[in-house]
This record gives sequence, C-alpha cells and structure tokens, in this order.
Amino acid sequence: MKKALVVNYFKRNKYSFNALIGALETDEYFDDLAVYFSRDEEELVKNLREAVREYEKVIVALSFMTPQFWEIKELMKKLREFRGRVFLVAGGPHPTGDPEGTLKLGFDVVVRGEGEETFKELLKRVYEGEGFEDLKGISFLEDGEVVSNKPRRWVDLNDYPPFPIKYKKFGPIEITRGCPYGCFFCQTPRIFGGWVRHRSVENILRYVEVMRENEKRDVRFVSPNAFSYGSPDGKRLNLEKLEDMIKGAKEAINPGRVFLGSFPSEVRPEHVNEETLRIVKEYASNDNLVIGAQSGSQRVLKLCRRGHGVKDVYQAVKLTLKSGLKANVDFIFGLPGEEEEDVRETLKVIEDLMRMGARIHAHFFLPLPGTPFAEEEPKWLSEDVRRKLRRWASKGKVYGEWRKQEGLARRMWDLMSSWSPPTLVKSPVHKPSPANVYYGIAPKPRVEPERPLVRREAGKGRVENPNDPCEGCTKVEESHRYEEQ
Repeated sequence: MKKALVVNYFKRNKYSFNALIGALETDEYFDDLAVYFSRDEEELVKNLREAVREYEKVIVALSFMTPQFWEIKELMKKLREFRGRVFLVAGGPHPTGDPEGTLKLGFDVVVRGEGEETFKELLKRVYEGEGFEDLKGISFLEDGEVVSNKPRRWVDLNDYPPFPIKYKKFGPIEITRGCPYGCFFCQTPRIFGGWVRHRSVENILRYVEVMRENEKRDVRFVSPNAFSYGSPDGKRLNLEKLEDMIKGAKEAINPGRVFLGSFPSEVRPEHVNEETLRIVKEYASNDNLVIGAQSGSQRVLKLCRRGHGVKDVYQAVKLTLKSGLKANVDFIFGLPGEEEEDVRETLKVIEDLMRMGARIHAHFFLPLPGTPFAEEEPKWLSEDVRRKLRRWASKGKVYGEWRKQEGLARRMWDLMSSWSPPTLVKSPVHKPSPANVYYGIAPKPRVEPERPLVRREAGKGRVENPNDPCEGCTKVEESHRYEEQ
C-alpha cells in the first residue's frame, strides 16, 4: 500500500516534527512512507494535492501553538476540498490544552502531550484501516462530544533520535524533558509533566557525531533549564554529568561549536553560579546567557509559583557579567495579579540590571490553554510603561516582541473568554478528568494529599492543587532570537 504523510514543517513547528519523524524512523513499517515537509501553507496545499493523486492513503499532521491558532483555522478552510480523502491529525501545545476547540476546527484526532509513541501507533492504525478508539493519548469527537482516552506514560528520550537522520533534518538535540517547578503561565509541564528525564551522555554524543558526519558545525540543545541536565529532580544540579555532556559534545563536533544556556534554552537564575559559568566558559561557544527572571516583584514570582526570588536574579546577572559573558534577562509583563506596585518594582529591577550591563528581553503574557492562568485576563500595559520600554528599546537595552505579543494577547483573551471546558464522555477505556485532558498526566499513578481549592482573583473558575509538582517553569511561545558571536 502506498502511503504518505504531509506535515506543516513551518519555522515554529519543525523541532516538534524532528522528534516525531525521528520516532517513525525507528520502525521499519514506515520505511516506505513518503513524508512531505511543507515549509509554508502554500507548499502544504501543493504537496497535499500531489499526495492524494499519488498515494492510496494520506495523513495530514499539523502541530501548532496557541499564537498560531488563527492561521491554522484559515488553513483548515483551505483543506476542506480534501475532506474524505485525507485523515487530519493535530498535536502540540494548543491541541493538548484545548482538544475540543481543535477538533471542532475539523481535525479527526488530537494527539495529546508527548507524541512519539501515540503518533506512531495512530498512523499505523489509520494506514491499516484499523480502529483507534482505544488508543491511549488521543482525543476525538463522537456524536459531537469529546472522547479523551487514557494518557500514555512518559517517553524515554533514549528510545528515539532527536531528529530524522534519513531526511537530514538536523536541529537542536533535546537533552531533557519535564520540569518540577510551578509557573502558572507555562504549558511545558502540562505537555511533558514534572518527572525530569534526560537523554544519556552516550546517546547525545552519538547524534553529535551524526551531525559532524553530515557536515554540521553548530550543536545546540533543547531543555526547560539548560543547567539541569543530569539532575535527579530538575532542582539539584549534577555538575559532573553536565560537564561530561558538554565536554564530550565539544570533542565530538570539533572543530565545530557547542552552545549551552543560550538560544533555544534558557537557565534559571538560582542555577547560575561560578561552577556552571566555568563550564560554559570552558566548553561552550556562546558569548551570552539567557536568564529567566520573568518578574521583578517578589509577590508576583510567588503568585506564579516561579520558585526563585528577585535576589537570585541580581546574583545571576552579577556572576554572569563578572565571568565575561553577556546577560540577556527575560521578563514577562501583564502577568495576572500584577498590580501597579509590582510593575514599578519590575521596572526598578530592569533599570538596575541595565545599569549593571544586562540586556532585557521583554515579553507580554499570553493566556495559554491548559495552564492555571488560562482563564485570567492579562494586566494590560499603561501608556507610561509602553513609553519606557520603547525608549529603552531605541537605546538597544530592551529587545523582544512584547508589542506584538500584547496585541496577540488581546485576541487570545477574547478567544479564551468564550472558551468553556469540553463535554467529556466515557471512552472505551477511560473517563478523563479535566486534569488529564489539559495538563498531560503524571507517568505513574500516585496518591496526592488533599489540598484546598484556590479561587482565582478574577473569580473565573478555580485552580486545583496549585502546588502540584508536575507544574513547570518555562514559557511556550515564540523562540528568543538574538545575535551569537
């Protein structure tokens, strides 16, 4: 049987498909699968027309984040002409957080959370004409209602390559999944959970060597916190393992370069110390460190369950600059619960850091589905704050897409304001709860102590178990971009 897969290998989504297509390469069933890597909407529609002419069974897989919701909605309108001839699958941060809304765009199935195993098994069943109603990790519509099956256990990164070698689609190597922290604005733990998993040093070096053999010269890593590599819990540093990994990667890619703690992975401020900086200086090629501060208000950091303090940010920047590295510091404006005094405190911290020599990467809060802050209205910027940010940006001290993000946040807030939890029905194997529909699930059953429900300030629903260790620390939004020297 001739079978094809068409994917939206767009700039924002290609890392997701590197992992998924890499997983397919581990199964000989997919050796004859034709994969169309579509770089934009026009190419995707063109590829799809060719695929339905040439192949018996065609699957279209789209991965997307919430900021891409509207472009995916428009793309789905263009795909209506193919209904009945293709099978439509969605995955990624937004579909995981809002499976019902995604399915109602016209998708046949949503793959929730990690996709390596679920995606592979779903494709097999669809190509073979078998039912998928009992498949773990998916959601689908049945008589207009959402059926969300039992989630899968977490993936072992060592079981799958970080990118598809057959198609030579190389990119950053994912070295860690899972995050134990509690940031209420973040989708990462709702997708990957709080159980920290690392790719082994041996496995990482194997793929670094593959990159070198294919004449790649730069090695970067994907991690929720770059300095947490090798940590047993994501909090306690394992400096020996971290150094073994980066040292080995440098030797394996020689004479190429290795980057650690810069794009596309940042570091937590409390993990910046003389030893982690020594490792970066000795083995990595980046001239800067990206430090996730997120707010200059101690109250807001606590409200977000960030897990570090303002003093940690000052200390991290001080040590980074002392080491000779540049400091790029992330701040998020508009966080729910942020008051005028909190904004003043954040602006003061930013001014202090800029005087020290740091550069500020400004963001605006995006209400992402599946997060505890999903139903909370952003705190919109005052004109005075906008003027300050624009002035600092004109001097090169602040960068980022905070203006674009604030406009996007207004659209997202309108979308989330009209959103309601899906109607859940019992599937053949599992009746899901909102926690496992939206947050991704813990890898093993566990008994949680009773915790009170906490009512949100805006009165728009409640957050259950706000201190759940499966809540994480990093943002899922458009990647940081800045110059590497």
